Amino acid sequence: MESRVLFSSQFNFPVNSPLKNRETSIAPFTLPRNVLSLSFRSSADRFAVRIGPRSFVKAVSFAPKIVAEVDDGSRDEPRRKKLAVFVSGGGSNFRKIHEGCSDGSVNGDVVLLVTNNKDCGGAEYARSNGIPVLVFPKAKREPSDGLSPSELVDVLRKYGVDFVLLAGYLKLIPVELVQAFPKRILNIHPALLPAFGGKGLYGIRVHKAVLESGARYSGPTIHFVDEEYDTGRILAQSAVRVIANDTPEELAKRVLHEEHKLYVEVVAAICEERIKWREDGVPLIQSKENPDEYY
Repeated sequence: MESRVLFSSQFNFPVNSPLKNRETSIAPFTLPRNVLSLSFRSSADRFAVRIGPRSFVKAVSFAPKIVAEVDDGSRDEPRRKKLAVFVSGGGSNFRKIHEGCSDGSVNGDVVLLVTNNKDCGGAEYARSNGIPVLVFPKAKREPSDGLSPSELVDVLRKYGVDFVLLAGYLKLIPVELVQAFPKRILNIHPALLPAFGGKGLYGIRVHKAVLESGARYSGPTIHFVDEEYDTGRILAQSAVRVIANDTPEELAKRVLHEEHKLYVEVVAAICEERIKWREDGVPLIQSKENPDEYY
């Protein structure tokens, strides 16, 4: 049976290995074109693994972590993830994600809908599908309806939320939430970041700015969320060609079509634990069909 080298947080030695139960470290190494050499040192022994083009072990083409683990195919499937979606309006991306969860293309479930507008279309859709709706932040006129940042974090934890998905949510995410869910909050933006992003650039305003700039391409961007508007690490993008006589509304319609496809694909990837972080902090998506490929 062929073994495949993957990368994770530890290296498992055989039971009868002389290195078992000894303090072991991984020495620095370089990656030649066709050969991967790993060197492991302990106080009394030196153990080396060399993977070459004629070896029976297949080498991976990319590794976010520099530690090896042999995958024998017996690993359990990831559990279904619990998702909280934030919306401010109609929630068309939220609906597509929920449909993906229902039809099995996404290994997760939407367990909460958070909104700053309790009467928006997204909230109505959630209620009609039995999904609890929370209001955040507190409304100025009806503060009893909303949650504070700390209360919001407590509720998300109570529901066991794994990932927070912003889908047309127009409020700035509080620092408390970003810190409570590091690398677990995603947002979708209707333009190719880092251009055409930031405070005030949302909805039709984004598409007007794209057309006024003369850009030949636009398209959705999915990125991780930090404490600012649209500045988190980019995870995925899809290009949409700008037509010479486009109107903002026509461009918005084509970009939204791509949003619906891209967001479901990315949510499927995070629920299947296929997001890998490069050493320089760039997130990549591991291909489901070919685990040795990343994009």
